[in-house]
Amino acid sequence: MFFEVELQRDVKINATNLDKPVSRRFILACLLDNLFKEKASEDHGYFLAVTRLKSIGKGNVMDESGNTVFTVVFTCRTFKPFPGEELQGVVRYISQHGVLLKCGPIRNAFLSAWKMSKYQYIPGKKPAFLSNELSKIEKGVVVCFLVLAVRWINASRDFEMLASVDADSLGPVSLPGSDELEL
Repeated sequence: MFFEVELQRDVKINATNLDKPVSRRFILACLLDNLFKEKASEDHGYFLAVTRLKSIGKGNVMDESGNTVFTVVFTCRTFKPFPGEELQGVVRYISQHGVLLKCGPIRNAFLSAWKMSKYQYIPGKKPAFLSNELSKIEKGVVVCFLVLAVRWINASRDFEMLASVDADSLGPVSLPGSDELEL
């Protein structure tokens, strides 16, 4: 789910960059760089975009080095998955145990073979899962799935999801121009 959240961060500017007045643009560039490194938080999800810069505080000199900290208040668009939510992901890996999907910034959404009961595993050079209705889940296919569980991994600052396609309207998504016949 997407959110618009108000956040506050301290942006540290090295003394070597303070030889001239610090512009708002430079502080914003440092903020964006810090958010890119932070990537996500357990509370808010993945940081996607700064949508509004609300305020930049006066710079406070930290110590004798001359480094200065600016407190920045801003709004940010975030993405955080929740159990019960329907999402779409692209298949990146297939094994007999299930499928790994990539969903936006989330690299690991696991769709267990147990959670796609209408599908049978087909081994080979290009492994896939095939249903009785001949819908196919293979590498590169977009799959609509239900989020069963979400876990935050603090070490990598990522979320992992457990997924299912055992419900109506879930499974491979037919995209315009992907595999339709031209008549």
